[in-house]
Amino acid sequence: MLAEKILQTQGFGSKKFCQQLIKEGHVSFNGEICTQLKTQFSTEQLKFTVYGEEFEYQEKVYIALNKSAGFECSHQTTHHHSVFSLFPEYLLNRGIQCVGRLDQDTTGLILLTDDGQFLQASTHPKKHVPKRYRMHTTDRVSDEQINQLTLGVELRNEQGIFAATDVRCLTPNILEMTIHQGVYHQVKRMLAAVGNKVEQLERISIGQLQLQDLDLDENEWRYLNAAQVEAAKMRDET
Repeated sequence: MLAEKILQTQGFGSKKFCQQLIKEGHVSFNGEICTQLKTQFSTEQLKFTVYGEEFEYQEKVYIALNKSAGFECSHQTTHHHSVFSLFPEYLLNRGIQCVGRLDQDTTGLILLTDDGQFLQASTHPKKHVPKRYRMHTTDRVSDEQINQLTLGVELRNEQGIFAATDVRCLTPNILEMTIHQGVYHQVKRMLAAVGNKVEQLERISIGQLQLQDLDLDENEWRYLNAAQVEAAKMRDET
């Protein structure tokens, strides 16, 4: 692939701007400065630098973010910050999008990608990718409420029964459960349906990808490797 095309695909700007970066000697490939526009490189395991910062060529990017409260999963926000403000321009130029959404007051794991097929497969309601949440509740969680959540509840203006799996109390007011759909405000609405209320909500896993294994501080992000991407796709067999 042409040097300028590599820079373009990795989000570093227009063809003209990438050509200028190369001609001015700001780019190196595999440790050597490249100033010739027509130079070709294999993208397999390719490493390059721009202004001295090192990058690895990635055909598609898969990113995990540990979102804090006060950030919206949208480019156009009104009252809060956008999660996209946490990322460098070269990733925004690649058109990364959130894989699903978290409310501004919900914290925890969210994925972003520029892979349209992965985005569609992960968010399609029929795919049933499990997502696990930990929440603080206003009232103590009763055994009856756990049973109701496990058996399933009806949600206003939604079709079907919405059930959680592996519902567990860590303390009387801290609950964990896994959901397999993804309708609007589902966790909060399910708790309301059994007579309780969510005070704080954190997503702690997607598929088999665990937030605690990623070692991310709030609003910190990292690229996922191939095994982690596959873990995030892991869905129910039922």
